[in-house]
Amino acid sequence: MSTIKVNGVELFYTESGRGPETIVFSHGLLMDHSMFAAQVTAFERRYRVITYDHRGQGQSQDPGSGHDMETLAEDAAALIQALNAAPCHFAGLSMGGFVGMRLAARHRQLVRTLTLMNTGAQKEETFSRKKYSFLARLVRMVGTGLFTGIAVKELFGKSTRKSQSPAKQAMLKEWTARLGSRPRNVASALMGVMNRAAVSDEELAAIRCPTLIIAGEDDTPQPPFRSQFVAARIAGSKLLKVPACGHSSSLEAPDAVTQAMQELMTGA
Repeated sequence: MSTIKVNGVELFYTESGRGPETIVFSHGLLMDHSMFAAQVTAFERRYRVITYDHRGQGQSQDPGSGHDMETLAEDAAALIQALNAAPCHFAGLSMGGFVGMRLAARHRQLVRTLTLMNTGAQKEETFSRKKYSFLARLVRMVGTGLFTGIAVKELFGKSTRKSQSPAKQAMLKEWTARLGSRPRNVASALMGVMNRAAVSDEELAAIRCPTLIIAGEDDTPQPPFRSQFVAARIAGSKLLKVPACGHSSSLEAPDAVTQAMQELMTGA
């Protein structure tokens, strides 16, 4: 576990495994690099695997600015170059997918394959922007503790929350505690996501690398139709819908995500 300074900010990252190809994982809003722990364990025997935290989240520095998706995409590009990871297999979930689409369209030479989990290209709807702008103001005042229930309901599907599986219940308990202890400054990341611009049809068409799009059938923040929208605009992309899975597929359906990624990367 280390930090590296790119674009004027210290980003926390982990690196494990060895191999001729590198996978880079990019996490979702309110989460951190560890949401890909199952995938790291599965892939580090054959690949070099890098996970990192976005600026202002996890263990990365918060410089007080640059929480928009354009800056985060440039952070990712700089990280990949600084760590000599190009061209990499880039996998992003939700917020990480917003980054991944921009990265693959604007820095094609850095991306070997692209995996987009629980994400979409369209901007946030007006109602959601207003609702979460209000929540962000409250988070800045009192922290995330009072809103943990809302976050859990958004980030994990109903099937997962109602599951009797001991493993899923333990995972939910762990992440519920983490979400409730996030610092107040995470509100800036929240607003960066809510106020993001759409990824245009032209940019989606500019993505030429092999692309896998994973949708959770129980996902409410980014329902499957948004994944279908992206898949229809990236030539040759493959869409996988995962049943009984919400917005955090790497945690809720780790085996399905790992298998689909392996198929993509092997065939690339």
